[in-house]
Amino acid sequence: MAKEQSFDVVSQVDMQEADNAIHQTVKELAQRYDLKDTKSTVELDKHQATITVKAPSDFVARQIEDIIGAKLVKRGIDLKAVQWGKVEVASGGTVRQVGTVVNGIEAELARRINKEIRDGKYKVKVQIEGDKLRVFSTSRDDLQAVIAFLKGGDYGIPLQFINYR
Repeated sequence: MAKEQSFDVVSQVDMQEADNAIHQTVKELAQRYDLKDTKSTVELDKHQATITVKAPSDFVARQIEDIIGAKLVKRGIDLKAVQWGKVEVASGGTVRQVGTVVNGIEAELARRINKEIRDGKYKVKVQIEGDKLRVFSTSRDDLQAVIAFLKGGDYGIPLQFINYR
């Protein structure tokens, strides 16, 4: 019998790169003439994986969100990795917006991906292991076909394929 090959499907964000992107955003806020005196702040909570933007208006908050997006892309982080919430009115006539950094695949999405792989009639086995999926097969070609299939799908979060053995 042939040896089984496998790979993991995960959704991970390098929080150090996200932190570097936030620091670059803060520097740009201090230097840009149109945002310099707005008293806007950007904070990253690594433990809860959230980005908090505080700004004097909705327009400025959207500008800061665009700057964060540009810095994240430069650092190799997909924009789908941050899910922005609604702009909320805060005290002192300011607004607050919180973005959640996606780490891990939720159970419901993992089941959906598993079902789509099974419906694709690939000769693979899929196991859901916490916040990741492990795909097994005896054929590397089948595994590569599954990777190509998953890259073509839109799941709302960035997917990475690691531990290809």
